[in-house]
Amino acid sequence: MNTAPDAIVERWNRFRANRNKALAGDYGWLTLTSFQWLESQPAAVDLAPGLWSTDGTTAFLTAGSADGLTLVDSGQPVDGTISAVLADEESLMWVQFGGHDGKQVVVELAMRADKYAIRTRDSKSPVFTEFDGVPTFEYRPDLVIEASFRAYPEPVDVPIGTANPLVDGVHRTVGELVFRLPGKDHEFHLQAEEEKLGALTVTFHDETNGDSTDDWRKVSTAKPRPDGSVVLDFNRAINYPSAFTPYGTCPMPVKNNSLDYRIEAGEKDPMIAD
Repeated sequence: MNTAPDAIVERWNRFRANRNKALAGDYGWLTLTSFQWLESQPAAVDLAPGLWSTDGTTAFLTAGSADGLTLVDSGQPVDGTISAVLADEESLMWVQFGGHDGKQVVVELAMRADKYAIRTRDSKSPVFTEFDGVPTFEYRPDLVIEASFRAYPEPVDVPIGTANPLVDGVHRTVGELVFRLPGKDHEFHLQAEEEKLGALTVTFHDETNGDSTDDWRKVSTAKPRPDGSVVLDFNRAINYPSAFTPYGTCPMPVKNNSLDYRIEAGEKDPMIAD
């Protein structure tokens, strides 16, 4: 039962509104329609014109003016062969085509697992055009938890899987959030990554996964206080892009970030109808 003060619920509602607005942004995660690795020889790909290839360090695109491709950053037509170089985990909104303005589809060049891939982002994708917000649980004041952050002497890189079985990831663990949950008599420990300005993010499994929520979610906190205390608000648990599209390369939780608890707070699986 929600017994939180109105002001707290209103802040959460603003958070939800901003979250949905961000997801509905132009050429965002909801517009993804493909993920394709580039080959060593120039070849056609699905859902985009031109011939695409890579020599391992550089990506190449060959197209003619009739293909209707233009560069995203300048609008310059692609007529001939162009190239781009990315570092691992970098992305580039590279070329666009289609629609009345030539901008319906943007092709993103990406480097994942030290290999080049492209992702098409279609502004007419039904996942995008029919989006009306992510389903959530009701606000749970009892799942706003006081936690203690225990920093490691040095960050530890932990190998992890991702939503794409061909892409491995790394979780840079900076420490653990230690806390208790209602009705449980043992401590929980979640390994955390550090974000901008000292904020923390934890990616976790819980017992709602595959039932009412996606296979994993994440939740972020503010920078811990000087005494290491921090608020862990599971009402702000959100889905990774891979909950909305099969074309993400989102990181899985580290092995120990599994809770024997139903976190019935935050975002639900958008693919499961209530």
